[in-house]
Amino acid sequence: MDIALTLVTLLAIAVAVSAAAGRLGMSAPLVLIVVGIVGSYLPFVPDFELTPEIVLVGLLPPLLYAASIQTSLVDFRVNRRPIALLSVGLVLFTTIGVGLLVWWLLDVSLAVGFALGAVVAPPDAVAATSIARRVGLPRRVVTILEGESLVNDATAIVTLRTAIAAISGSISVWQVGAEFIVSAIGGALIGLVVAIVVGKIRKLINDDVTDVAVSLLTPWIAYLPAEEIHLPGLDGHPSGVLSVVVAGLILGHKSPLIQSASSRLFERTNWATISYVLENAVFLLIGLQIRAIVQDLDNSSVSGMRIAVSCAVVLVAVIVLRILWVFPATYGPRLIPRIRDAEPRPTPQTVFLVAWTGMRGVVTLAAVFLLPADTPKREVLVLMAFVVTIGTLLIQGLTIPTLVRWLKVAGPDRHEDHLQEATVYQAVADEGIKYLDEEVEGTVSDAVMHRLRERATDRTNAVWERLGGSVTPSAQYSRLRAAMLEREREELLRIRALGSVDQTVLARVMNSLDVEESILDRVYEDETTANRETELRPTYEQGGPCEHLADACVVPTPVTPTGCEECLAEGADWVHLRLCMTCGHVGCCDSSVGTHATKHAHATGHPVIRSFEPGEAWRWCYVDEVLG
Repeated sequence: MDIALTLVTLLAIAVAVSAAAGRLGMSAPLVLIVVGIVGSYLPFVPDFELTPEIVLVGLLPPLLYAASIQTSLVDFRVNRRPIALLSVGLVLFTTIGVGLLVWWLLDVSLAVGFALGAVVAPPDAVAATSIARRVGLPRRVVTILEGESLVNDATAIVTLRTAIAAISGSISVWQVGAEFIVSAIGGALIGLVVAIVVGKIRKLINDDVTDVAVSLLTPWIAYLPAEEIHLPGLDGHPSGVLSVVVAGLILGHKSPLIQSASSRLFERTNWATISYVLENAVFLLIGLQIRAIVQDLDNSSVSGMRIAVSCAVVLVAVIVLRILWVFPATYGPRLIPRIRDAEPRPTPQTVFLVAWTGMRGVVTLAAVFLLPADTPKREVLVLMAFVVTIGTLLIQGLTIPTLVRWLKVAGPDRHEDHLQEATVYQAVADEGIKYLDEEVEGTVSDAVMHRLRERATDRTNAVWERLGGSVTPSAQYSRLRAAMLEREREELLRIRALGSVDQTVLARVMNSLDVEESILDRVYEDETTANRETELRPTYEQGGPCEHLADACVVPTPVTPTGCEECLAEGADWVHLRLCMTCGHVGCCDSSVGTHATKHAHATGHPVIRSFEPGEAWRWCYVDEVLG
């Protein structure tokens, strides 16, 4: 009973502090750590030991799985080179650099130094990506940081285990290489097998609750077998962490094929809740470790001054080493023509932000407790890991929003997001209407056909309207329909209080109202800005090279979103669509019959067009002949 009460109290405090921090506009991880530090010195607070088993088996698999099923496998593949350079190359670079420093500062063996280097090498997945999304870093940067944080834990843990083996005895170079290969390839293969087996099982499940229950078990189904497999002659084993990540990436990618729509919504809600609770609890637990860590220093043979200097030097080294690695790793490969021509060149400001986003977290604190009890100066190494975690969260976590503003790094363009969203909706709606015309026409009444066509086009029209930036008819409909549903729910509750209708019937009606409310087009809850600290503005809203471009900030609703207006009228083919930023005319820049975008601009005097191609956000001023 005491254990249950303690766990409930811990989770309640974590959730309450996180919610309060959000309301006050403060960083929840940092506030939770501070609360934990204060709590560790209160006499009535019991000791919480953050053991490796709790983190590596109980916390890390579900957190990594929850992140991986939401990560795009397509984006992961496209950015595999920078992800590999950060998650593998940078981890090894940091391990070596910090290891040499610790060897010099504390007079310990290189194996001990490399062990601490591996401990502090991996940035935390939760801290890095949550801050990156909130401050509005470019979407490709967020993808790279997500990919790095998913894989770097596996690299660090394998490196740490190798260093621990070297501490306790001799280990040859070939053994180190073999263990890395076994860990990486073995973990990936086990994750692939788990994804295939679990995917086939879930495809046969028709019940949403059962399907989500299988999803909740999957992280451990992937992690535990990998950790238990040992090959003869090798101390290492396949990486359970990598197995979880691979399984999550594949199952997340395949979810539209193996799950129903309701199951996907149910799963997303459950994993979001689990991640929220675990992440907050972890940061609170980190703070609760401080008293035990400080008490262990009382028996240390190292002087207090030397400990303080060593901790400060390692903290600075972790930050500097990342910067020293990221710039060459970003621009070096672009010396190869094939890579230079295939990828856009990132700005130095963006690269610096990637280098600065290196906050450490729970894996660092959990991994340091893997060091054997007889490791020389272990108590100092544990404190170093804690200082690096707190220091990076404070120094980097608190300064990233300010740096984004100072460096004027443009976030994702919400207009471009709406354009791509509308284009996709248009394509899928057209296919649905095509099915109606070819397969359904004449088999149902005109009223049913009208309803089907209207529903197919409503969502597309709502996104086109959103490009205008004002309160749209779709937004008004959503708001008023939500108010109607609220009034309907009140009447339902009145009927329920009378007790004259069967509760099963009332539950079905309530579920119907809830489902309708959940699918309303709430344009004010735009996912691209909901989690950000401030409203993002694309580069062209921050100014322009001429007054016309500076004034042309709001994207109008396109008149003919399916193609060039003139080409549609003439039955011609168009190439490279352009949108007039004044009236919403859609024209082409090159076609079999003429450049309609240019002709429209000259005929009307409207100065600015923008690209109407998905993925492009540039604008052109005909008056000043400048690009913005």
